[in-house]
Amino acid sequence: MSKKKKDKKSPGQKKTFRGVVELTKSGMAFVIVPGLTKDIMVKQKNLHTALDKDEVLVDVIKHARGEGRQEGIITDILKRNKTEFTGTLQISKSFGFLLTEKGMFMPDIYIPANSLKDAKNGDKAVVKIVAWGEKSRKPVGEVIEILDASDTNDLAMKEILIEAGFPLSFPDEVLEELAVIREEITETEVRKRKDVRNILTFTIDPVDAKDFDDAISFRLLKNGLYEIGVHIADVSHYVIPGTELDKEADKRATSVYLPDRVLPMLPEKISNELCSLRPKEDKLTFSAIFQMNEKGEVKHHWIGRTLIHSDHRFTYEDAQEIIEGNSNGPHKEEILLLNKIAQQLRQERFKHGAINFSSQEVRFKLDENGKPIGIVIKESKEAHQLIEEFMLLANRTIAAYVAKIRVNKQPVPFPYRVHDTPDEEKLKVFASFAGKFGYKFDTSSPENIARSFNKMLQLVQGKPEQHVLETLGIRTMAKAIYTTENVGHYGLGFEDYCHFTSPIRRYPDVLVHRVLAECLAGNIHPDKHMEKKCKHDSEMERKAMEAERAANKYKQVEYMQQYIGHTFEGVISGVAHFGFWVETVDTKCEGLVSIHNLNRKEEFVFNEAEYALVGQASGRKFRIGEKVNIRVVAANLAKRQLDYDLESELGVAGRDSKPFAQPGRRDDQRRDDRRDRDRDHRRDDRGRKKKKGKHGGNYIPQKQWQRDDKPAALPVTVQVPPEVAPDPVVDKVNAETHVVNETAAAIPAEKAPVVTSPAKSSPAKSSSGKEKVNSEKAGVKKAAEKKEVKEAPVKTAAAKKVKEKAAKVVKAPEKEPEAVKEKVVKNATGKAPATKKAVAEKETPVKKAVVKKAVPEKTAAAKTTQKKEAAAKTAKQETPKKTAPAKAAAKKATAEKETVKTAAPKKAAASKPSAVKATAPKKAAAKTVAPKKAAAGKAVKAPAKKAAATKKAAAKGKKKE
Repeated sequence: MSKKKKDKKSPGQKKTFRGVVELTKSGMAFVIVPGLTKDIMVKQKNLHTALDKDEVLVDVIKHARGEGRQEGIITDILKRNKTEFTGTLQISKSFGFLLTEKGMFMPDIYIPANSLKDAKNGDKAVVKIVAWGEKSRKPVGEVIEILDASDTNDLAMKEILIEAGFPLSFPDEVLEELAVIREEITETEVRKRKDVRNILTFTIDPVDAKDFDDAISFRLLKNGLYEIGVHIADVSHYVIPGTELDKEADKRATSVYLPDRVLPMLPEKISNELCSLRPKEDKLTFSAIFQMNEKGEVKHHWIGRTLIHSDHRFTYEDAQEIIEGNSNGPHKEEILLLNKIAQQLRQERFKHGAINFSSQEVRFKLDENGKPIGIVIKESKEAHQLIEEFMLLANRTIAAYVAKIRVNKQPVPFPYRVHDTPDEEKLKVFASFAGKFGYKFDTSSPENIARSFNKMLQLVQGKPEQHVLETLGIRTMAKAIYTTENVGHYGLGFEDYCHFTSPIRRYPDVLVHRVLAECLAGNIHPDKHMEKKCKHDSEMERKAMEAERAANKYKQVEYMQQYIGHTFEGVISGVAHFGFWVETVDTKCEGLVSIHNLNRKEEFVFNEAEYALVGQASGRKFRIGEKVNIRVVAANLAKRQLDYDLESELGVAGRDSKPFAQPGRRDDQRRDDRRDRDRDHRRDDRGRKKKKGKHGGNYIPQKQWQRDDKPAALPVTVQVPPEVAPDPVVDKVNAETHVVNETAAAIPAEKAPVVTSPAKSSPAKSSSGKEKVNSEKAGVKKAAEKKEVKEAPVKTAAAKKVKEKAAKVVKAPEKEPEAVKEKVVKNATGKAPATKKAVAEKETPVKKAVVKKAVPEKTAAAKTTQKKEAAAKTAKQETPKKTAPAKAAAKKATAEKETVKTAAPKKAAASKPSAVKATAPKKAAAKTVAPKKAAAGKAVKAPAKKAAATKKAAAKGKKKE
């Protein structure tokens, strides 16, 4: 069949796909379809109200040609990612609009007057989309909450939650249902449950916790065994399927824990009152009760609904004091015995293949306004491990029980928590990297991989590379998710595992309780939509993690603002071709060191095999895991970004050690577009053919003074979050480092000029180091704009005398600090200073243009030459006494009879009018564009008219002086 016939037939072959929208800032969208190697492109006009991360149906309207993408049109919105947005209100007499400020392309939301509440023009607000215009296809919304713009912390935290897709309040329907829930426990309910209120029971939770969803009971049995009960709040007793309360919990799927607040999955009446296992109160629970010996060997277990009464509430700190022998608190013997059994369970778990990833969690000390005044690093201690081990025991026992049950010879649909084996390619890269530190990996089987990990994690304790290898090791792992397919939990070493112990804050736990109750009652109703619910819960868990990370980053930046200019010890935690990230040792605050701020005389390239930036001249390496000293130079709260400089580099290449020597950083602009670029990189990963001309080896050359407009594809890149792919979820582990998928493409570096100082600088000294560095780095073009006059090189005997006179015109300029200040401000706009090389390259074209138009061009080279000529002519008319430096220079020039290149002090403001008025004629202008090697003496010669004008101008300047 010919190509034309194929093309004619293809429109009739309608294809419809289900996928997720990824919207760019321009309004162009791509639908990510599982199984397709390339995304489907959707133009803005074909979005049909779809927004970023919405789940949609898309019809293909144009098939791919060659290496291109299919083009589609969205026909249906299956699921909205979020319906609430933050922004600024613009209000007129009868209506208003919400202008969103963050995120991807988003149309303004129209708000009718009756939905504005008491909002005023310019207010920050949360608006919910309630409809879409039939004709305009524009969103229509209502004001949910007016935000206090003066409370920056509250505003920032709420914006983070809204951005992640979590609603800030509960609908009225939920609150109405909540009001009619009975709080008292009836005798009928008591008779349905096992009453364990007379057994010693207590909770161990964080000091600031309010939702106590688990408790431990303990007693010695007559048969010599210990009865240890794990009791979990019976949320499913209060949250009934199909109710508005259940629908809202299902939608949220998880609570979100920010540094200064908790956004609960369930209203506080349930999470903090009805279901919270508070001390001295009777509570309904779902329990797993075990009989075991001191070795942790379970001899018998029982699962069912219970009624408990908590006798005491411990904090983790209280329990740890007892374990360490520093306290004689209540129930000391029981705590010590429970800890002994927990440690036995822990050791047995590691013997059977569990991987011992340690966890460090950052906690902020906040003042009454929510501002961080300190950072504490939380580590997992034995008190935490005590609770963790018994919760793990309950979770796997419940999962193993349900996994054995069959309905019509089919397993019961159940939300397992699974963790697959590591990806082979990622593991190879990590094993190679770990080998550089001396750690060997046996990748022959999953069991040997686990043993290799544990051996490495044991040997690496206390070493500089510990945190890096732990976090990169976690990234090597697969992502833990919820699913009905029971493949086991590799990281924990369990064949069966689920989440049973936190139903107050996780919706999958509520589902587990419901299925478990049906199995115990022998009345199972398989949920056909269980897998869909699992997928949603996994997605919401990822969003919650992103929100928590963003909030922690905000607080870190806020905390480090007070330390701008201070030096900290850090460890390189991530590397990319445009720089590397450093995490401070004490505060775990991560910031970027840009490649542009390293040694300007050397080119650095990214070696992905070693996770390092390597200097091409010196061979110097900046490798992940290396300890460095950094100085904080910028803390941008709006972008939640920290910028660092290496302490060792601050004095290199004329750079100042002052913290504010670099007020303008191009990294911010580059990172603004990182989300779009990352999306393009991910689309490349799904099958786009790599462009020609890319480097195939480990090294990817990237000249500092050139911009690579085409991103280079890297097998492995270490990068920044939260714009990159989220962390793999490994249960009981929280870690943060920047790693991108192996095929992720690199972000092109910005233009970075190579700044070279003049051969001999001016004898005038700046009043500070900051002025000095800015003077050295000043470009020729900016000097021309400031009308600062420099003396031309003296190459003849006649010009030598002119130079001697010019040297005495004025002292060192007093207004130089202002010039420096203005230059600094201009640099902040992102304009790089010109280099000598760049000037030299432009000299020949400028010369031609000047001759043709008879008017000097406004280029750096032309202006500089013109200024030099004017300076020489002005100086010729001046007859003050010679200064010592000028005499010395003159004597040296006479004795050697050769060209002497010495720079005289800049003209002061008084001599500027002379330079400005002494404009070169057309012929002279043509001559002044000659290269630097041309004799300066020729440029000194001028027509008689110009000399007279110069003399008159000089006289005026002298009078002013």
